[in-house]
Amino acid sequence: MAREITYIAAIMEGIHQEMSRDEDVLLIGQSVGGSPEDPFVAAFGPDRVRVTPISETAEIGMAAGAALAGKRPVVDCTMAEFLLVAMDQVVNEANRFHYMSGGRVTAPLVLKAGYGFTAGWAGQHTGSIYGMFMGVPGLKVALPSTPADAKGLMATAIRDDNPVLFLHHYLLTLETGDVPEGEHLVPFGQAAIVRPGTDVTLVATGWTVHRALEAAEELAADGVSVEVIDPRTIAPLDVDTVLASVERTGRLVLVDQATRHASVSAIIAAEVAEAGFASLRAPIVQVTALDAPIAYSKPMEDFVLPDVAKIVAGVRRAVDVTLPHDAATAVR
Repeated sequence: MAREITYIAAIMEGIHQEMSRDEDVLLIGQSVGGSPEDPFVAAFGPDRVRVTPISETAEIGMAAGAALAGKRPVVDCTMAEFLLVAMDQVVNEANRFHYMSGGRVTAPLVLKAGYGFTAGWAGQHTGSIYGMFMGVPGLKVALPSTPADAKGLMATAIRDDNPVLFLHHYLLTLETGDVPEGEHLVPFGQAAIVRPGTDVTLVATGWTVHRALEAAEELAADGVSVEVIDPRTIAPLDVDTVLASVERTGRLVLVDQATRHASVSAIIAAEVAEAGFASLRAPIVQVTALDAPIAYSKPMEDFVLPDVAKIVAGVRRAVDVTLPHDAATAVR
Protein backbone atom coordinates (compact mmCIF):
# COMPACT_ATOMS: atom_id res chain seq x y z
CA MET A 1 0.00 0.00 0.00
CA ALA A 2 1.36 3.42 -0.98
CA ARG A 3 0.45 6.85 0.35
CA GLU A 4 1.62 10.36 -0.49
CA ILE A 5 4.35 11.87 1.69
CA THR A 6 7.13 14.39 1.20
CA TYR A 7 10.59 13.61 -0.12
CA ILE A 8 12.29 14.43 3.20
CA ALA A 9 9.73 12.41 5.18
CA ALA A 10 10.42 9.44 2.90
CA ILE A 11 14.16 9.68 3.59
CA MET A 12 13.60 9.76 7.33
CA GLU A 13 11.11 6.90 7.07
CA GLY A 14 13.79 4.82 5.36
CA ILE A 15 16.20 5.53 8.21
CA HIS A 16 13.56 4.81 10.84
CA GLN A 17 12.65 1.54 9.10
CA GLU A 18 16.26 0.35 9.18
CA MET A 19 16.84 1.46 12.78
CA SER A 20 13.78 -0.55 13.80
CA ARG A 21 15.02 -3.58 11.86
CA ASP A 22 18.67 -3.52 12.95
CA GLU A 23 19.87 -2.28 16.35
CA ASP A 24 23.35 -1.65 14.91
CA VAL A 25 22.05 1.26 12.80
CA LEU A 26 22.92 4.62 14.38
CA LEU A 27 21.93 8.18 13.46
CA ILE A 28 24.51 10.86 14.19
CA GLY A 29 25.04 14.46 13.17
CA GLN A 30 25.16 18.07 14.26
CA SER A 31 21.42 18.64 13.91
CA VAL A 32 19.84 15.32 14.93
CA GLY A 33 18.24 14.34 18.23
CA GLY A 34 18.21 17.82 19.69
CA SER A 35 15.77 17.01 22.52
CA PRO A 36 14.26 14.03 24.36
CA GLU A 37 11.04 14.70 22.42
CA ASP A 38 12.75 14.15 19.07
CA PRO A 39 10.92 11.18 17.46
CA PHE A 40 14.16 9.31 16.77
CA VAL A 41 15.44 9.82 20.32
CA ALA A 42 12.05 8.78 21.70
CA ALA A 43 12.05 5.62 19.58
CA PHE A 44 15.70 4.54 19.81
CA GLY A 45 17.25 6.41 22.74
CA PRO A 46 20.24 8.76 23.02
CA ASP A 47 22.77 5.94 22.63
CA ARG A 48 21.70 5.37 19.01
CA VAL A 49 20.89 8.99 18.13
CA ARG A 50 23.95 11.13 18.80
CA VAL A 51 24.51 14.87 18.47
CA THR A 52 28.08 15.43 17.26
CA PRO A 53 30.47 18.38 17.60
CA ILE A 54 30.38 21.02 14.87
CA SER A 55 33.17 19.26 13.01
CA GLU A 56 32.63 17.20 9.87
CA THR A 57 36.07 15.65 10.28
CA ALA A 58 35.07 14.49 13.76
CA GLU A 59 31.59 13.18 12.92
CA ILE A 60 32.67 11.30 9.78
CA GLY A 61 35.75 9.98 11.56
CA MET A 62 33.55 8.76 14.43
CA ALA A 63 31.23 7.09 11.92
CA ALA A 64 34.09 5.36 10.12
CA GLY A 65 35.35 3.99 13.42
CA ALA A 66 31.88 2.84 14.44
CA ALA A 67 31.44 1.12 11.07
CA LEU A 68 34.72 -0.75 11.45
CA ALA A 69 33.51 -1.84 14.91
CA GLY A 70 30.35 -3.41 13.44
CA LYS A 71 27.83 -0.57 13.61
CA ARG A 72 25.95 0.96 10.66
CA PRO A 73 26.03 4.72 11.20
CA VAL A 74 24.03 7.21 9.16
CA VAL A 75 25.70 10.62 9.32
CA ASP A 76 23.52 13.66 8.66
CA CYS A 77 26.16 15.91 7.09
CA THR A 78 23.58 18.63 6.32
CA MET A 79 25.17 19.97 3.15
CA ALA A 80 27.38 18.38 0.48
CA GLU A 81 29.93 21.21 0.62
CA PHE A 82 30.55 20.37 4.28
CA LEU A 83 32.01 17.04 3.15
CA LEU A 84 34.90 18.93 1.61
CA VAL A 85 36.54 19.51 4.99
CA ALA A 86 36.55 15.76 5.65
CA MET A 87 37.63 14.52 2.22
CA ASP A 88 40.37 12.29 3.59
CA GLN A 89 37.86 10.14 5.48
CA VAL A 90 35.38 10.21 2.60
CA VAL A 91 37.67 9.29 -0.32
CA ASN A 92 40.83 7.90 1.25
CA GLU A 93 39.84 6.00 4.40
CA ALA A 94 36.50 4.20 4.89
CA ASN A 95 36.04 3.49 1.18
CA ARG A 96 39.38 1.68 0.93
CA PHE A 97 39.28 -0.69 3.93
CA HIS A 98 37.35 -3.47 2.17
CA TYR A 99 39.85 -3.61 -0.70
CA MET A 100 42.96 -3.15 1.43
CA SER A 101 41.90 -5.98 3.77
CA GLY A 102 41.24 -8.42 0.96
CA GLY A 103 37.51 -8.30 1.65
CA ARG A 104 37.79 -9.12 5.34
CA VAL A 105 36.86 -5.66 6.66
CA THR A 106 33.70 -3.72 5.87
CA ALA A 107 32.80 -0.10 6.60
CA PRO A 108 29.01 0.20 6.33
CA LEU A 109 28.25 3.88 6.73
CA VAL A 110 25.94 6.34 4.99
CA LEU A 111 26.81 9.99 4.48
CA LYS A 112 23.55 11.88 3.96
CA ALA A 113 23.84 15.41 2.59
CA GLY A 114 21.76 17.96 0.72
CA TYR A 115 22.92 19.58 -2.50
CA GLY A 116 21.83 21.97 -5.23
CA PHE A 117 19.87 24.43 -3.10
CA THR A 118 19.90 27.40 -5.43
CA ALA A 119 17.15 29.93 -4.51
CA GLY A 120 19.64 32.61 -3.47
CA TRP A 121 22.08 30.59 -1.38
CA ALA A 122 24.95 31.80 -3.58
CA GLY A 123 28.33 30.29 -4.36
CA GLN A 124 29.28 28.14 -1.37
CA HIS A 125 26.00 26.38 -0.54
CA THR A 126 24.50 25.51 -3.91
CA GLY A 127 26.96 23.11 -5.49
CA SER A 128 26.17 19.92 -7.34
CA ILE A 129 29.53 18.35 -6.57
CA TYR A 130 28.62 14.69 -6.91
CA GLY A 131 30.84 14.33 -9.99
CA MET A 132 33.98 14.48 -7.85
CA PHE A 133 32.79 11.46 -5.85
CA MET A 134 31.44 9.15 -8.55
CA GLY A 135 34.85 7.91 -9.65
CA VAL A 136 36.15 7.14 -6.14
CA PRO A 137 36.73 3.37 -5.80
CA GLY A 138 34.73 1.79 -2.97
CA LEU A 139 32.29 4.69 -2.61
CA LYS A 140 28.71 4.41 -3.89
CA VAL A 141 26.66 7.50 -4.72
CA ALA A 142 22.84 7.73 -4.74
CA LEU A 143 20.82 10.67 -6.15
CA PRO A 144 17.10 9.99 -5.66
CA SER A 145 14.62 12.18 -7.53
CA THR A 146 11.34 10.94 -6.01
CA PRO A 147 10.09 10.25 -2.48
CA ALA A 148 9.70 6.52 -3.23
CA ASP A 149 13.27 6.24 -4.51
CA ALA A 150 14.50 8.36 -1.61
CA LYS A 151 13.11 5.87 0.90
CA GLY A 152 14.16 2.79 -1.06
CA LEU A 153 17.68 3.97 -1.84
CA MET A 154 18.25 5.02 1.78
CA ALA A 155 17.26 1.57 3.04
CA THR A 156 19.53 -0.08 0.46
CA ALA A 157 22.36 2.29 1.39
CA ILE A 158 22.12 1.41 5.08
CA ARG A 159 22.24 -2.31 4.29
CA ASP A 160 25.30 -1.94 2.05
CA ASP A 161 28.52 -3.17 3.63
CA ASN A 162 30.59 -0.24 2.40
CA PRO A 163 30.29 3.55 2.37
CA VAL A 164 27.44 5.23 0.49
CA LEU A 165 27.10 8.93 -0.24
CA PHE A 166 23.35 9.67 -0.22
CA LEU A 167 22.69 13.06 -1.80
CA HIS A 168 19.24 14.61 -1.65
CA HIS A 169 18.32 17.73 -3.59
CA TYR A 170 17.17 20.59 -1.38
CA LEU A 171 14.59 21.82 -3.88
CA LEU A 172 12.87 18.42 -3.70
CA THR A 173 12.56 18.52 0.11
CA LEU A 174 8.83 19.22 0.27
CA GLU A 175 7.84 17.60 -3.03
CA THR A 176 5.32 14.81 -2.49
CA GLY A 177 4.80 11.42 -4.10
CA ASP A 178 3.47 7.94 -3.49
CA VAL A 179 5.72 5.93 -1.18
CA PRO A 180 5.19 2.26 -0.26
CA GLU A 181 4.48 1.51 3.38
CA GLY A 182 6.71 -0.95 5.21
CA GLU A 183 9.95 -2.33 3.85
CA HIS A 184 10.93 -0.78 0.52
CA LEU A 185 14.28 -1.29 -1.20
CA VAL A 186 15.51 0.17 -4.49
CA PRO A 187 18.54 -1.64 -5.96
CA PHE A 188 21.71 0.27 -6.72
CA GLY A 189 22.89 0.42 -10.31
CA GLN A 190 19.42 0.07 -11.82
CA ALA A 191 18.17 3.11 -13.74
CA ALA A 192 14.47 3.88 -14.10
CA ILE A 193 12.79 4.69 -17.41
CA VAL A 194 10.36 7.27 -16.03
CA ARG A 195 8.82 8.13 -19.40
CA PRO A 196 9.05 5.89 -22.50
CA GLY A 197 9.71 7.45 -25.89
CA THR A 198 10.95 6.71 -29.38
CA ASP A 199 12.68 9.80 -30.83
CA VAL A 200 15.34 10.80 -28.31
CA THR A 201 16.80 9.56 -25.02
CA LEU A 202 16.92 12.18 -22.27
CA VAL A 203 18.97 11.28 -19.16
CA ALA A 204 18.67 13.51 -16.09
CA THR A 205 19.54 13.29 -12.38
CA GLY A 206 17.91 14.52 -9.18
CA TRP A 207 15.92 17.74 -9.50
CA THR A 208 16.56 17.90 -13.25
CA VAL A 209 14.53 14.71 -13.77
CA HIS A 210 11.38 16.72 -13.12
CA ARG A 211 12.51 19.48 -15.49
CA ALA A 212 13.20 16.80 -18.11
CA LEU A 213 9.68 15.42 -17.71
CA GLU A 214 8.24 18.92 -18.14
CA ALA A 215 10.31 19.36 -21.28
CA ALA A 216 9.19 15.97 -22.61
CA GLU A 217 5.56 16.95 -22.10
CA GLU A 218 6.09 20.21 -23.97
CA LEU A 219 7.88 18.44 -26.83
CA ALA A 220 5.16 15.80 -27.09
CA ALA A 221 2.76 18.54 -28.16
CA ASP A 222 5.01 19.05 -31.19
CA GLY A 223 5.17 15.35 -31.99
CA VAL A 224 8.60 14.65 -30.44
CA SER A 225 8.59 11.46 -28.35
CA VAL A 226 11.15 11.69 -25.52
CA GLU A 227 12.30 8.79 -23.36
CA VAL A 228 13.37 10.06 -19.92
CA ILE A 229 15.81 8.02 -17.83
CA ASP A 230 16.75 8.59 -14.19
CA PRO A 231 19.99 6.73 -13.24
CA ARG A 232 19.05 6.94 -9.51
CA THR A 233 22.61 5.99 -8.57
CA ILE A 234 25.67 7.35 -10.34
CA ALA A 235 28.05 4.89 -8.67
CA PRO A 236 27.28 2.24 -9.71
CA LEU A 237 26.05 3.75 -12.98
CA ASP A 238 23.60 1.80 -15.13
CA VAL A 239 25.13 2.44 -18.56
CA ASP A 240 23.37 -0.57 -20.12
CA THR A 241 19.89 0.96 -19.77
CA VAL A 242 21.09 4.17 -21.42
CA LEU A 243 22.78 2.27 -24.26
CA ALA A 244 19.67 0.17 -24.88
CA SER A 245 17.55 3.32 -25.05
CA VAL A 246 19.96 5.07 -27.43
CA GLU A 247 19.91 2.00 -29.66
CA ARG A 248 16.13 2.47 -29.95
CA THR A 249 16.05 6.26 -30.34
CA GLY A 250 19.37 7.06 -32.01
CA ARG A 251 19.74 10.33 -30.10
CA LEU A 252 20.96 11.32 -26.63
CA VAL A 253 20.47 14.49 -24.58
CA LEU A 254 21.99 14.71 -21.09
CA VAL A 255 20.78 17.08 -18.36
CA ASP A 256 22.89 17.80 -15.30
CA GLN A 257 22.82 20.58 -12.71
CA ALA A 258 26.57 20.20 -12.17
CA THR A 259 29.04 22.30 -14.12
CA ARG A 260 29.74 20.93 -17.57
CA HIS A 261 33.28 19.74 -16.94
CA ALA A 262 32.54 18.12 -13.57
CA SER A 263 29.25 16.47 -14.50
CA VAL A 264 27.74 13.02 -14.61
CA SER A 265 26.58 13.90 -18.11
CA ALA A 266 30.18 14.07 -19.36
CA ILE A 267 30.81 10.54 -18.06
CA ILE A 268 27.64 9.16 -19.64
CA ALA A 269 28.46 10.92 -22.90
CA ALA A 270 31.89 9.28 -22.92
CA GLU A 271 30.45 5.83 -22.21
CA VAL A 272 27.88 6.14 -25.00
CA ALA A 273 30.43 7.57 -27.44
CA GLU A 274 32.64 4.53 -26.85
CA ALA A 275 30.08 1.72 -26.59
CA GLY A 276 27.08 3.09 -28.49
CA PHE A 277 28.53 5.27 -31.23
CA ALA A 278 27.05 3.13 -34.00
CA SER A 279 23.55 3.75 -32.62
CA LEU A 280 23.81 7.55 -32.73
CA ARG A 281 22.14 9.41 -35.59
CA ALA A 282 23.05 12.84 -34.18
CA PRO A 283 25.71 14.32 -31.90
CA ILE A 284 25.21 13.94 -28.15
CA VAL A 285 23.86 17.14 -26.56
CA GLN A 286 24.68 18.15 -22.96
CA VAL A 287 22.50 20.61 -21.06
CA THR A 288 24.43 21.46 -17.89
CA ALA A 289 25.23 24.35 -15.61
CA LEU A 290 27.83 26.72 -16.92
CA ASP A 291 31.38 26.45 -15.58
CA ALA A 292 30.79 29.24 -13.06
CA PRO A 293 29.86 29.60 -9.37
CA ILE A 294 26.16 30.05 -8.62
CA ALA A 295 25.42 33.74 -8.09
CA TYR A 296 23.16 35.16 -5.39
CA SER A 297 21.25 37.15 -7.99
CA LYS A 298 18.20 35.23 -9.24
CA PRO A 299 18.57 36.27 -12.91
CA MET A 300 22.25 35.29 -12.88
CA GLU A 301 21.43 32.03 -11.10
CA ASP A 302 18.87 31.23 -13.80
CA PHE A 303 21.38 32.07 -16.52
CA VAL A 304 23.90 29.55 -15.15
CA LEU A 305 21.56 26.62 -14.46
CA PRO A 306 19.70 24.27 -16.82
CA ASP A 307 15.95 24.77 -17.10
CA VAL A 308 13.02 23.49 -19.13
CA ALA A 309 13.59 25.91 -22.01
CA LYS A 310 17.25 24.90 -22.31
CA ILE A 311 16.31 21.21 -22.21
CA VAL A 312 13.69 21.70 -24.92
CA ALA A 313 16.25 23.55 -27.05
CA GLY A 314 18.75 20.73 -26.52
CA VAL A 315 16.28 18.08 -27.61
CA ARG A 316 15.33 20.10 -30.67
CA ARG A 317 18.99 20.30 -31.64
CA ALA A 318 19.28 16.54 -31.29
CA VAL A 319 16.26 15.88 -33.50
CA ASP A 320 17.26 18.66 -35.91
CA VAL A 321 14.16 20.76 -35.53
CA THR A 322 14.55 24.32 -36.83
CA LEU A 323 15.27 26.69 -33.95
CA PRO A 324 15.20 30.41 -33.40
CA HIS A 325 18.78 31.60 -32.90
CA ASP A 326 18.34 32.54 -29.22
CA ALA A 327 16.92 29.11 -28.32
CA ALA A 328 19.72 27.30 -30.15
CA THR A 329 22.40 29.16 -28.23
CA ALA A 330 20.77 28.51 -24.85
CA VAL A 331 22.37 25.08 -24.48
CA ARG A 332 25.83 25.82 -25.85
